[in-house]
Amino acid sequence: MHTVLQSLMDQVRNAHASATPLRIRGGGSKGFWLHAQAPQELELRAYTGVVDYEPSELVITVRAGTPLAEVEALLAQQGQMLAFEPPHFGPTATLGGVIASGLSGPRRASAGSVRDFVLGVRIIDGLGRDLSFGGRVIKNVAGFDVSRLMVGALGSLGVITEVSLKVLPIPAFDVTLEWALQEAAAIVRMNEWGGQPFPVSATSWQNGRLRARLSGAEVAVRAAMHRLGGDAIPQGAAWWASLREQSAPCFETSRPLWRLAVKSTAPPLGLSGAILTEWGGAQRWIASDHAPAQLHKAARDAGGHALLFRGGNPAIPHLGMLHPVLGQIHRRLKHAFDPKGILNPGFPGNF
Repeated sequence: MHTVLQSLMDQVRNAHASATPLRIRGGGSKGFWLHAQAPQELELRAYTGVVDYEPSELVITVRAGTPLAEVEALLAQQGQMLAFEPPHFGPTATLGGVIASGLSGPRRASAGSVRDFVLGVRIIDGLGRDLSFGGRVIKNVAGFDVSRLMVGALGSLGVITEVSLKVLPIPAFDVTLEWALQEAAAIVRMNEWGGQPFPVSATSWQNGRLRARLSGAEVAVRAAMHRLGGDAIPQGAAWWASLREQSAPCFETSRPLWRLAVKSTAPPLGLSGAILTEWGGAQRWIASDHAPAQLHKAARDAGGHALLFRGGNPAIPHLGMLHPVLGQIHRRLKHAFDPKGILNPGFPGNF
């Protein structure tokens, strides 16, 4: 067994024995999102390396501490990518952090989320056991899909040590188009595109400008451009990168930043501070001093939920109250994987 993995297991076992909470840390690029209250830190950055990569099979298996930038560079050499466009939020981002946070970028609505690309994981549970779920083949669907439970759990169900992911070829051609439209009309337009065979790989609306990225074979993209109209913008790639990394000027705010996941067809929510709509209308970013209860209600009324993404008071729950049945499921899962609750205590909802 790898010596670093053995050391990590020993640390978790000792923490379990003494009921000492642990704060799991990768590159720290998304530390703003988790307010774990723990006296000890479990550091994964030393557990790095590509375990297996077969470009012809479109599958890669990587240790959790491996820098995300290194993984993407390796894939790019083979003309491949992580299709869900995970945000880095800094140069120290790790692949384990990608899975634990469950965050996806602009391509999520067309390609799928992080969870859709996870084939298998290896974790250390709250008792210090080395466990593996799923596999390294796309058709491995037998049994309960525990591996996908780890996506977005922020380490609260287990310390992710290794992950196998499906990858996809980089599109041969990209172009970004732009239209001048108000938000309501832009939402209608994005949903119309969703029901037609256009190669739309990302959409956004901000400050009266609707943008769409078309990706695929050049002949297909150019045919779609002819039908859709709009104006091609020369710096399209930079725009989508700025959304992925939240470096666009619209994200430069001192107010609490909320992410509302709603029905894509929901009309404008009528909240002050709205800064961006993407994912075909299904994701709305709002920088606002509205009371959390007001934002949670607006999201529920629009068929979704709200999450305090950054800023604000860390004592305020990130998520609204779970349905009692869902809350019970969460608590049972937490007890099964981490009976003493030592892994990243302080996770939203605290299971």
